[in-house]
Amino acid sequence: MAETDKKLNMGLEALKSISERKSLGQHVFETLRLSIIRGEITSGNRIVESRIAEALNISRTPVREALHKLEREGLIRKQPRGGFTVRGLTREDIEETFGIRSVLESYAARLAAEKHLPQELKALEEKIEEYQKALDKGRTDALLKINTEFHDMLYALSRSPRLIRIINGLRDQIYRFRKIILEKETMAKASNNDHRKMIQLMRRRDGVGVEKLVRDHILRGQAVVLQDFDRHAIH
Repeated sequence: MAETDKKLNMGLEALKSISERKSLGQHVFETLRLSIIRGEITSGNRIVESRIAEALNISRTPVREALHKLEREGLIRKQPRGGFTVRGLTREDIEETFGIRSVLESYAARLAAEKHLPQELKALEEKIEEYQKALDKGRTDALLKINTEFHDMLYALSRSPRLIRIINGLRDQIYRFRKIILEKETMAKASNNDHRKMIQLMRRRDGVGVEKLVRDHILRGQAVVLQDFDRHAIH
C-alpha cells in the first residue's frame, strides 16, 4: 500500500510539474504576443530564445514552447541561422483579414439586430457615450479599448458562440489594424458616428441595413490601413 501511495505521489508531482511549465509557457506567450500586437516589438526585430530565458530568469523550455506557438499563429517566423523575427504584414494579409472580417462581423451584427432584447441596447449606448467623452477630452489612448468593447458587446448579441469564436480568432490582427485606424482623428469620429447608426438600425431590427453598415464600416478601415501600408507606415 505504501508503494502504491509513493507511485501516486510521484505521478501527482509529475503532473504538477507539467502544469507549472505549461502555465509559465503560456505566460511567456501572452507577454510576447501582447508586445507584438501593441507594436512594442516591431516587425523585423529578432527574438532569441536564450536571451528571453535569461531576461526572465527561467529555463528555455517554456520560452521555446511560447515561440513555437507564436510561430503557429503567424506572428513570428523562424530564421535559417537560428532565432525568430517578428513577421511583417503584407498587402495580401491586410486584404484577406479585412475581407474575412467584413463577412463575419457584418453577419454577426445582422444576427444581433434580429435576436437582441430591447433592454440590451442600453449597454451599447453607454459604451458609445464613454467613447465620445474620451474623444472630446483628447484621450485617444482610451479609444481602442472602448471601441473593442463595443464591438465585442455587439457581436455577443448575435447569440452565436461559434461565430464569436471565429471572429475572436482574428483578434490580434484586428487589434493591430484598429490601432492604426483610430489614431486618425477623422476616422475616430466617423467610427462612433457609425456606432450610433448601428444602434438606430438595431432598434428597428433592420438586420439587412446594419449588416451593410458594418461591412462598409470595416472596408473604410481597410482603405485607411492600406493607405498607411503603401506609405510604408506598416512593416
